[in-house]
Amino acid sequence: MNYPVNKSEDQWREELTEFEYHVLREAGTERAYTGELLEEEREGTFACRGCGAELFKSVAKFDSHCGWPSFYEPKEGDAVELIEDRSHGMVRTEVRCAACGSHLGHVFEDAPQTPTGDRFCINSVSITFSEGKK
Repeated sequence: MNYPVNKSEDQWREELTEFEYHVLREAGTERAYTGELLEEEREGTFACRGCGAELFKSVAKFDSHCGWPSFYEPKEGDAVELIEDRSHGMVRTEVRCAACGSHLGHVFEDAPQTPTGDRFCINSVSITFSEGKK
């Protein structure tokens, strides 16, 4: 797949820590309740750790009690890419950064308390936070 941000695997390995690389480039997952952005409640914007593309606004973040930062919608409709994931013996929908293809997490249609009904369950290590941006 071609993405606007296109780096070689060597470039990714040089720019990311080993764990960041594992999650963003190999679709790994951080342990539940361990991510640094799980409790982030300030107003701001969440961006892709791999390329800096803005992905989610803080107004869409909610406490889903699942152990990972959760959002009910991306910042823009085309900010993320959704891909069918049949790994680990189940069918899920993987969420990737539309700008660089990095793995962010998964989306589930199990949040009736939100305006969209969706729960974008995102690894903290996949994103960064900038305070104050709307």
